[in-house]
Amino acid sequence: MFIAGNWKMNTNRKMACTLANGVLDKLDSVLNGAADKVEVAFCPPFVYLVDVAGLLPEGKAVYLGSQNVYFEDNGAFTGEMSTAMLKDVGCTLVLAGHSERRHVIGESDELINKKVRKSLADGLRVILCIGETLAERKANKTLDVNRRQVKAGLAGVTREQLANVVIAYEPVWAIGTGVTASPAQAQEVHAQVRSLVAGLYDTAAGDAMQIQYGGSVKPDNALELLGQPDIDGALVGGASLKVDDFLAIIAAGAKAAASKK
Repeated sequence: MFIAGNWKMNTNRKMACTLANGVLDKLDSVLNGAADKVEVAFCPPFVYLVDVAGLLPEGKAVYLGSQNVYFEDNGAFTGEMSTAMLKDVGCTLVLAGHSERRHVIGESDELINKKVRKSLADGLRVILCIGETLAERKANKTLDVNRRQVKAGLAGVTREQLANVVIAYEPVWAIGTGVTASPAQAQEVHAQVRSLVAGLYDTAAGDAMQIQYGGSVKPDNALELLGQPDIDGALVGGASLKVDDFLAIIAAGAKAAASKK
């Protein structure tokens, strides 16, 4: 079970440290003996990566993630961060293809794939985000959209590299809206995504793929979502900015993990 908090463009330095410390202080108690079954990640804004990195405990499955990355080593790319820079400040994880990067910033499937391949080649773990808009769901294009985004995102990714990829299904219509895909809706798409990965690689790869759900995950819906057979974690937005809410979601993840084989 993998619970990652995407803080987006929120917090200041003091808030970032308070938030991370607040979660870390109570993490062992909410994991309730399931520490070996749950991974946790913080994805703060770039400018606070160093601050949060300095708070993370050694020897525990708590990771630092970047919300973005570029696919070149260095050069005249104003405002971008390379994989080497991210690793230098303690990142082991990057997000790629988040719907806000796709639909607000305008990133293409091709650009996202370049980021995925560069990150994997340089030893970073990747959370590849996919998901359909409300218009696409209403047009019955959910599977088509996710198939395209999975295939494009994983193009050129080897079977060996796939072990460092997590897929996050985030229906765009559920991100920051307060509307959440029902457990049945989420499970249906997660099962389809697992089948897509199996078709691109093999059955074992599909079975091993960690697939998170993202989109208005909250303490009151986390357990039911995370208890679905093909949901392996959550990529949490707004609720990850509140210590108690994020801890409650982690606790739900621990409970769900303990109930699964």
